[in-house]
Amino acid sequence: MFKQLHAAARQVGQVVIGKDEQVRLALTCLLAGGHLLLEDLPGVGKTTLAHALAISLGLRFNRVQFTSDLLPADVAGISVYEREKNGFVFHPGPIFTQVLLADEINRATPKTQSGLLEAMEERQVTADGVTRALPEPFFVIATQNPASQVGTFPLPESQLDRFLMCLSLGYPDAAAERALLMGEDRRAMLRVLEPAMDAAELAQAQRALREIHASSALVTYVQALAQASRQNGMFAEGLSPRAAIALLQAGRAWAALEGRDHVIPEDIQAVLVPVCAHRLRPLKAAHGAALASRDLVLQLQKSVPV
Repeated sequence: MFKQLHAAARQVGQVVIGKDEQVRLALTCLLAGGHLLLEDLPGVGKTTLAHALAISLGLRFNRVQFTSDLLPADVAGISVYEREKNGFVFHPGPIFTQVLLADEINRATPKTQSGLLEAMEERQVTADGVTRALPEPFFVIATQNPASQVGTFPLPESQLDRFLMCLSLGYPDAAAERALLMGEDRRAMLRVLEPAMDAAELAQAQRALREIHASSALVTYVQALAQASRQNGMFAEGLSPRAAIALLQAGRAWAALEGRDHVIPEDIQAVLVPVCAHRLRPLKAAHGAALASRDLVLQLQKSVPV
């Protein structure tokens, strides 16, 4: 069942050139049942990667362009009075899909951003006092521009904690950029992209993760990483229990894609930065000029013995 995921990775890699590691991490995130945040400069392929992932996994998707005037009802849906039915009828918003592409999520106001919290955590939407379940599976793949850019609202910690992973694509290397310049238009490639698997096969692969064994010693290692983040004085706040659970689940998914039926410390280390860096804020007072969270997470990894 994981062969289809490898096929999907190869297919996405043909569209998003030179980013095999990020594609593999993104598939790991979705296999683990988590939401994905893509943070980088405009124009490096964030939205293209999100589209290619949704299509290759055979999932229905909707794209919402987040702007400063977007309202929660524009995403979740709204009840409209219909004379023929002599009452209000709920019209579902674009969130009622399997993959919601939240493009430039940090250009929306905090009020609209918070409207996603229930959907991301509970897989349901409450509107007009009625709770409605979202389709299964349900993923949010969000893109955001750096906070330093004009017209952005920083995502609150509670929102960031709901994203299992945060990835950055970065600029392509010379060979990949040349292939992009001389190759086919990416939008045209997306239009002819075929699913490498379907939602039922993805759900089966997700259920199979329960069979990936995590030993007591491995769980102790994950706990030690979480405890160190809370006590080493590098971060304003440490990793939450939800973050530790996410780290272990992502490790299971990475191990499965590696073809193993058990998790080893290298699996945890492979996903540590994308799972933890966006959840941890450097404690500036302890370091003068704060290092990037990624560098601090790597320091955290080195400080905890396996």
